[in-house]
Amino acid sequence: MKAVNYSELRQNLKENLDIVAENEEFLVVHRPKGKSVVMMSLKEFNAMQETIHLNESKVNRQRLEKAIENINAKTNLHKHNLKE
Repeated sequence: MKAVNYSELRQNLKENLDIVAENEEFLVVHRPKGKSVVMMSLKEFNAMQETIHLNESKVNRQRLEKAIENINAKTNLHKHNLKE
């Protein structure tokens, strides 16, 4: 994770935006009085929003955790033929 101050961000805006967008890295922008912000790509933001949404429901979170356990243990797996 890269960190810059506001002036550095402004002076190298394209470079910093490219780092965020192309490398999917977070960029911390330090601002006066502790009002720092974090920049991230839209793709990363959407992935975080989806994760939050999927984990909002306790039942859904437990179902996902159980599925991960089954995959890791290679148990209770079912083969499905996909239609093309």
